Amino acid sequence: MCNRWKKIITTVLVSAMTMGMAACGNSNEEAANDTSAGKLAQEQESEVTEGVESETTAYTDYSGGFESTVTLQIPVFDRAYEGWDVTDNYYTDWVQREFGDKYNIDVEFVAIARSSQVQDYMQLLASGQAPDIIFHYDMPQMLSYYGEASMQPIDFEEIAFYAPTYWNNMSETINMYGQVGGENYFFFADRPDAAYNFMTVIRQDWLDAVNMEVPQNLEEMNEVLAAWKEAGLGNGGGRLISNSFIYDYPYRNFEMDEKEHALYSDLAVAAFTWEPTYRYLKNMNYQYNNGLIDTEFYLNTDDQSTQADFVAGHSGIFGFYSSNNSTIIESLLQNAPEAKLSYLPVSANAPADCKPQSRAYWPFGMIMGINQDCTDEERAAVWMYMEWLSQPENLFCFQNGIEGENYTLDEEGLPVVNTDYDGESKLSPNNNKDYWCLVAESVTYGDDEAKTYEANKRLWAIPGYEYLLDDSYSDYQAVAEYRTTDALFNVVLNSLNDYKAELTEQWKALYVKCVMASEADFDAVYEEACQTYLDAGYQEVLDEKQEAIDAGNYR
Repeated sequence: MCNRWKKIITTVLVSAMTMGMAACGNSNEEAANDTSAGKLAQEQESEVTEGVESETTAYTDYSGGFESTVTLQIPVFDRAYEGWDVTDNYYTDWVQREFGDKYNIDVEFVAIARSSQVQDYMQLLASGQAPDIIFHYDMPQMLSYYGEASMQPIDFEEIAFYAPTYWNNMSETINMYGQVGGENYFFFADRPDAAYNFMTVIRQDWLDAVNMEVPQNLEEMNEVLAAWKEAGLGNGGGRLISNSFIYDYPYRNFEMDEKEHALYSDLAVAAFTWEPTYRYLKNMNYQYNNGLIDTEFYLNTDDQSTQADFVAGHSGIFGFYSSNNSTIIESLLQNAPEAKLSYLPVSANAPADCKPQSRAYWPFGMIMGINQDCTDEERAAVWMYMEWLSQPENLFCFQNGIEGENYTLDEEGLPVVNTDYDGESKLSPNNNKDYWCLVAESVTYGDDEAKTYEANKRLWAIPGYEYLLDDSYSDYQAVAEYRTTDALFNVVLNSLNDYKAELTEQWKALYVKCVMASEADFDAVYEEACQTYLDAGYQEVLDEKQEAIDAGNYR
């Protein structure tokens, strides 16, 4: 199956972090062994260890396999995709056959529920059953895991020895962001500055029915929702936010004070007492009292519930991660064959006096650490897996599947997806990303932005609705200057760990209370809620953050 690799690699420049032109199969066994951990490490040791200080290079070479079987437990997000077993499928078998069997490693994939990942990890850690890799997309949570003494320090030289390709790709990022408390703890997946596949769509046929255009700011949005209500079409949806607190970005002052931003902007807890949250909740209160959103929004606590409302035709707006095998639009059309969709720009969530702000990503995707209980051999197996996954042909297979089944190659060497394929090697509904996200956040073709976008478009665009992704990409570029990264603290904020769970519960209760208050009572209800939130531990969080800011312990 891999016979086209040698021809294509000569014509297509592919980033070492991401893509190669091969499918899964056994014909790459010799090439894989040539680039395996240990052997390649020995050949390139002087190169890959550049910039890494080490007291010893006495690492055991396992390129011939471990003497006794090593069990390697790899976490994988379980997004509850219907008909998809994240721990047992064609690709988990392929990993065992192509990687595990070669090195006498028993590879086990451990399901981590995406919607309750922190709870899952904490339960696994408490029971001593956590996988060898502990991961999260957000640094505050990784610092929280660190604060629980769940991870062991890591030796960057050891990574370079067992995973030279991965180290060459990520050493700059790891050296810059991998330390906490003066020791090395974190390693990362690459995140190129490319368009993201999250988009929000709006029912264009509903807009046409009320003779209105796609809203460009919050005021226009509310006018659209009011017109939909008057026409009896539906509402703007709504959900109870309970994690990843980025809701208030469109309400912030642009180019705000750096220290104010560090103090309040946080993924882990809501900044309830901050002015942007006040403005956000006040608008939600207006929308609720005027019947513009789902009056039972508080029952929608996950993507499944909001998606159900959208495809049933109850709401006309929905945000989701687009992929070429998504069934969202197909399900909508089954219930509303006349439905037409347009892309909803980021600015539609921002008041007219604000900039269309959103959160910018740091130059890394998944953040990872090594389980405190991981043995030396298990840790070596982790690095060997990172090396294997970093090989272009293996990464390409995970991202695209089997040539002639999942895809064919065009004249540029880009995969053309077979959207009708439903065989054994069918990819997961998000194109297996929850497996290959350990080394890359998206598909890239080196510095070729056009080719990178085209490759991702083929993975992300729903067939027949490519224009939605094009509009999303254009908007992503247009508002780039208004994306802001969160502050990264390089010390553990103990109060955040202590009060996060309580503050999350308080947020949900107080959020609903403020939104459902009468418009006349909103300010008084909000002021009382702020004091309740401060008393529940938020004041301690702010005080500790301020101390860290004053000490310069953030970037």
